[in-house]
Amino acid sequence: MVTIEKQDGVWTVVLSRPQFRNAVDRATAEALSQAFRDFDQDETARVAVLFGDGGHFCAGADLKAIGNGSPNRLSPDGDGPLGPTRLRLSKPTIAAISGYAVAGGLELACFCDLRVADETAVLGVFCRRFGVPLIDGGTVRLPQIVGLGRALDLILTGRPVDAAEALSMGLVNRVVPVGTARESAENLARALTRLPQHCLRSDRRAALLQMDDPKPLSEALRREFELGMQTILTGETLGGATAFVSGTGRHGQFLPEK
Repeated sequence: MVTIEKQDGVWTVVLSRPQFRNAVDRATAEALSQAFRDFDQDETARVAVLFGDGGHFCAGADLKAIGNGSPNRLSPDGDGPLGPTRLRLSKPTIAAISGYAVAGGLELACFCDLRVADETAVLGVFCRRFGVPLIDGGTVRLPQIVGLGRALDLILTGRPVDAAEALSMGLVNRVVPVGTARESAENLARALTRLPQHCLRSDRRAALLQMDDPKPLSEALRREFELGMQTILTGETLGGATAFVSGTGRHGQFLPEK
């Protein structure tokens, strides 16, 4: 079951199969894909939060369903087995992690731009024990996030990583008190919605493009400049400079909430 809660430009996509530790079957994967496509296409939506209900983020693919002859979608094209993991969204997403974010659940977390974990979080490639490969971007995104050496440690051993270690290796961006992952992720999302959106999305796109399509330094800098000029031409940069001259946003203060 997947539901969406919307407030102030933040869409919270709630994965709710707590009896299965939010393991994802085929129908759930399809619902997740649709939720994120709808988010990306809605002009009023600015940041998405992915949250697992019932104390766990996601335990990966539903192995019971697979074992009973109902596998997730398996195709090199289109959506991934867990749903949205092959999408390239135009707006930021944040994973709110408590409990297990393992196997495909780790891949869903890595699909998001940022990860906020509470102190109960446990992350890992637990599917190593069952011969289930990483086919939702885990071998691609995990090395990008933590580096190849740390990624191979997790991929080869399948060992659990607690919240503190995940923070130290850069696998999560924030660790928050028990039970506050969703609230903290939504607060972070709301903070992002208050920033100049064209510039935020353009800079995000430039960074992701260099990961997707690495260029030599001179070409990468030209691409960055071209994307930055698109922002400048919208008038957003001049508006920000004018606000600064008037005293808004100085001394590290962010712009007021709109």
